[in-house]
Amino acid sequence: MTPQELKKLIAAGESQTLEFKASFSNEAVETIAAFSNTNGGTVLLGVDDNGQITGLNLTPEKLQQWVNEVKTKTTPAILPETEVVTLGGMTVAALRVKEYPIKPVGVKGRYYKRVGNANHLMTPGVVAQAHFKTFNSSWDYTTDPEHTLVDISLTKIKKFISRANKGRSVKIKDAPLKALEKLGLVRGKRLTRACYLLFLKRESLFTAVELGRFQTPTLIKDGDRTKADLFTQVDAVFNFILKHLNKEYIITGKPQRDERWDYPLDALREIIINSIVHRDYSGPTGGIVKVYDDKIEISNAGRLPPGLTVAQLVSGKYVSEPRNPQIAEMFKEAGIIERYGSGIGRIITDFKEYGLAAPEFAEVGNHFLVTVYKERISGLVQIPGKGLVEKVPEKTKGETKEETKEETKGKILAAIKANPAVTTQELMKLLGLSDSGVEWNLRKLKSAGLLKRIGSTKSGHWEVLT
Repeated sequence: MTPQELKKLIAAGESQTLEFKASFSNEAVETIAAFSNTNGGTVLLGVDDNGQITGLNLTPEKLQQWVNEVKTKTTPAILPETEVVTLGGMTVAALRVKEYPIKPVGVKGRYYKRVGNANHLMTPGVVAQAHFKTFNSSWDYTTDPEHTLVDISLTKIKKFISRANKGRSVKIKDAPLKALEKLGLVRGKRLTRACYLLFLKRESLFTAVELGRFQTPTLIKDGDRTKADLFTQVDAVFNFILKHLNKEYIITGKPQRDERWDYPLDALREIIINSIVHRDYSGPTGGIVKVYDDKIEISNAGRLPPGLTVAQLVSGKYVSEPRNPQIAEMFKEAGIIERYGSGIGRIITDFKEYGLAAPEFAEVGNHFLVTVYKERISGLVQIPGKGLVEKVPEKTKGETKEETKEETKGKILAAIKANPAVTTQELMKLLGLSDSGVEWNLRKLKSAGLLKRIGSTKSGHWEVLT
């Protein structure tokens, strides 16, 4: 490296592959390990954080001592290449390493990766993932030391094979356990971790997802927990959310009303599938679903793979590397997911076409969080199976809703005038509403001073006050 090349390098500033250190320290060793775990890089000693050359009082013995210290403090042992350059009468030492083929490289039991111009401590899950990737493997592909064939359900395996055969040109005709062997889910009579999670016979804390319907951030109206196999969990989580969503009837002038849920259900299901397939099952932390009045939060243990940012995920400019490739492959076999890396784009598009804001994706601690919001951002109304309804101005849309409400109120008042003893069940049949829908309308009419209840709920009657 020439002095001019060094000057140009310093002017570029710290980056994914460059770090400045005024002197050699343990932080320099951590940076070398981080570079080894990422894309390689160079530590310039004798340059401060602001890019000012401070210089070194350097001897060949001291430089060798630093190299030895890097070697003894890293596992596997790393030997950086060294180069000394003099610029403006000051000495700068460069310690350079390439990406190490066997990962992760640790410093006294701690593991770092390079993100931007900083070192980040790797979580246990990311450490395990880096190790498995080195040997072209994954956590879910390794054999399960705790569970055996007696811990999985033959019925669930048969159901999976039947589902997989619907999309296969070459059908699976083997007996269930033989089929698992051919799919790589059983090796030498031992289950892979994926096999256990996919077909477990009894509930397990390994798959736990906490479900909650929140009135406020601290007040829970309804709660549940699912500890089923991963295929069953998709429906369990989806059904819990669906139980707490509203369904709107769109009046379009046609004989039959169209239905619209709070959220696009296909996109919501896709988010649930992603959270289950890509969750980090190697640690004790499970999944969490929180349903609020105005939003839903779905989170799973495990951050994005190293090198993948939320911005890249949203833009679609990345190559998909599933955390659990065997689980992902079996979901694909079952026809639950189509292809890797295509779901996020569809989810964002579905929400926008539904007239809702795009979901928010974020890494929070060691979790990946997806938040969807119910508030509409346009007049677009999408009807499942019928596409987008004609876009109308907000004023017209509001007037249509008011007309629908007034029509419902008028029908109730007319029914009560005709029969003051009419029951809630009779009103339900007449209006095509649920029990809670009828009760809501009756409360509104009473509070507006248009209706009054005389006597008890069972033996009384209604009185119209208009």
